[in-house]
Amino acid sequence: MTDTAGIVVNGVSGRMGRMLVQVIAASERAHLAGVLERPGHAWIGKDLGEMLGGAANGVTVSDDPATTLKGAQAVIDFTAPAASVALAPVAMQAGAAHVIGTTGMTKDDLARIADAARDGVIVRAGNMSLGVNLLVALTRQVAQALDPDYDIEVIEAHHRHKVDAPSGTALMLGQAAAEGRGVSLDEAAVRGRDGITGPRQPGTIGFSAIRGGDIIGEHDVMFAADGERIILRHVASDRSVFARGALKAALWARGKPAGEYDMAAVLGL
Repeated sequence: MTDTAGIVVNGVSGRMGRMLVQVIAASERAHLAGVLERPGHAWIGKDLGEMLGGAANGVTVSDDPATTLKGAQAVIDFTAPAASVALAPVAMQAGAAHVIGTTGMTKDDLARIADAARDGVIVRAGNMSLGVNLLVALTRQVAQALDPDYDIEVIEAHHRHKVDAPSGTALMLGQAAAEGRGVSLDEAAVRGRDGITGPRQPGTIGFSAIRGGDIIGEHDVMFAADGERIILRHVASDRSVFARGALKAALWARGKPAGEYDMAAVLGL
């Protein structure tokens, strides 16, 4: 085990935290070096294996990042913006790469993440899957190739428990479309429509969010013109695709210079 990468999972009781534990356990290149939960969580001080409904595995759930991260190569973090922002400087101090899949961050949150990346390695992406990151690249390419007569709409669907909208992936896709068009997403974005909105303004990039059931993640980018539509689509049917991508990012981050990276860098896109 000494030649494998030690990975810490933050937010281990959540959907992605549990999936990450499984993916790391199945990996020949990584091992679980520790797990974290927020202070006051019912799992703190308990054996992870037992909390997951199985046999004890000797991994104790902690609320002390500084201690847990000692000697670890990376921490993978799908939690909440405030938690990820708070963890970033601790990870940098420990010398552990910080892989962030958390979405819903504000501009101030992103600025603080960028500040932490001056002293360590951060890999941050709104979506960690290979397919989605290929979709982002294709969206940028198609937006660049088509003329402005094509209206761009990003439609995303997620489970009923998701708390932010548009999704981080939808924003990645919108940003790629804006870059392809050579415009600012902040100025071009239209997030939802209600009431008498009037006709669509040329050059805008629309977002629509659907929430319901147990939808893991579906994203469409529609380029619509008179007489035709081009639709690029990605459907996630298994949450493990995000966990595998995050682990790939954590392994890739070993030995990289300080800075903030995205999944396009990890995948060489």
